[in-house]
Order: sequence, then structure tokens, then C-alpha cells
Amino acid sequence: MLTYINSTNTSTLLFLISVLGIFLNQKNILVMLMSLEMMFLAVSFNLIFASIHLDDITGQVFSLLILTVAAAESSIGLAILVIYYRIRSVITVELMSLMKG
Repeated sequence: MLTYINSTNTSTLLFLISVLGIFLNQKNILVMLMSLEMMFLAVSFNLIFASIHLDDITGQVFSLLILTVAAAESSIGLAILVIYYRIRSVITVELMSLMKG
């Protein structure tokens, strides 16, 4: 069983890896979106671990809410990327400034 300190270290490490993924992959929007989802997952893990440590269910409820919003955001983002790829045949961040609307 993970202790509270080890679990917060794990979620912090996951969060930092996702921030690093966003900064290192600034050309591929899909990798940036996946890193953003991993960031949401790290925050959710931190809420769950704190909820277990404090013996309170509020953190788990907020974690479920975060995961629900993240899933909706991810599906909308992927739908926009698919439409953009059909129009331009390339998915890069540099060309996203050409979008109009």
C-alpha cells in the first residue's frame, strides 16, 4: 500500500512529466492534448489520495467531476482536430493560427 507521501510524489511526478510533455512537444497538437489530459489525471490522483488520507469522500467526488469534464473536453478537441485534418491534411500548432471563425 502506498503511503500518502509516496502517492503525492507519484501524482506530482506525473504532473511534471505532463508539463514537460507540453513544453517539449509544441509542434504536435495531439501530443499536447494528451499531455493536458495526463495533467488532469495527476490532479485527479492527488485529490483521490488526499481523500483517502483524510477519510473524506469529497475529493473522490471532485475527481469524478474532473474526469467527466476532461472526457468531454477531450472529445470536443479530438473532433476539432479531425475536422482540421480533413481540411488541411496536417496537424501542427504553427498552422493553427490560420484558422478562422
